[in-house]
Amino acid sequence: MPALAPAELRRLAFAAGEGDSAALERVIAAVRDDIYRLALRMLWHPEDAEDATQEALIRVMTRIGSYRGEAAFSTWAYRVAANHILNWRQGRVERENLTFAAFAEQLHDGLEDPDPATPDAELLAHEVRLGCTLGMLLCLDRNHRLAYVLTDVFQLSSSDAAFISGVTPAALRKRASRARTQLREFVGEHCGLVNRSAACRCDRRVAVAVRLGRVDPTDLKFARARSAVEEMERLHDLAALMRSHPNYELPQRVTEDIRALIDSGDYPLLD
Repeated sequence: MPALAPAELRRLAFAAGEGDSAALERVIAAVRDDIYRLALRMLWHPEDAEDATQEALIRVMTRIGSYRGEAAFSTWAYRVAANHILNWRQGRVERENLTFAAFAEQLHDGLEDPDPATPDAELLAHEVRLGCTLGMLLCLDRNHRLAYVLTDVFQLSSSDAAFISGVTPAALRKRASRARTQLREFVGEHCGLVNRSAACRCDRRVAVAVRLGRVDPTDLKFARARSAVEEMERLHDLAALMRSHPNYELPQRVTEDIRALIDSGDYPLLD
């Protein structure tokens, strides 16, 4: 389905706020994957992200009557979703309370040279890399994580990111700058994709990641079947590393649950 132009999305949002269920389904379809991608980067685990996204989309649905066009609808929907995610319970990986120091120790513990005979070795290394970049984000507190994701990963303007975060543009820029500095220092010292002299390499982490249950070769959480080696060879800085995830889509079962709720009409529209 082609992306809706901002003006058309705004028109549909106003119609949805007046009770047009067909318009509501279209605007939810327009923002659901973006909100899922935000939740995934904030919470790491896909199942946590799915649950948070479903709840966030219900909040968007019930509050759409309060949308007054003060920002693009997608930006407004991000704000509703981000506020929900910031206050969502701790995700299962967040409970580990990762710090950059602790994560660095994990990365260097158990490194092994890869076995070229390992089935799907390139894809498994790709899975490790995607999980690792999300792990780095978890070393930031949620407010700094959100600021960094909105500005450097999603590449939103500081004014839009500030609106979504509910802070001033100056405060948003400070948060993003602090987060960027911490992440840049971490990958500069520990990530072999960015610093060729660093010991940690994605393929050297595969065996230990499988042993620890971080990677399940039969059920990959993040990677897609493609040439992981060619892609990883192009990564040379923090921004490229953090933006190199697939365009994740909200799983079909969650989409169907939201559609069923819209069809039922069993949700309040709050002004």
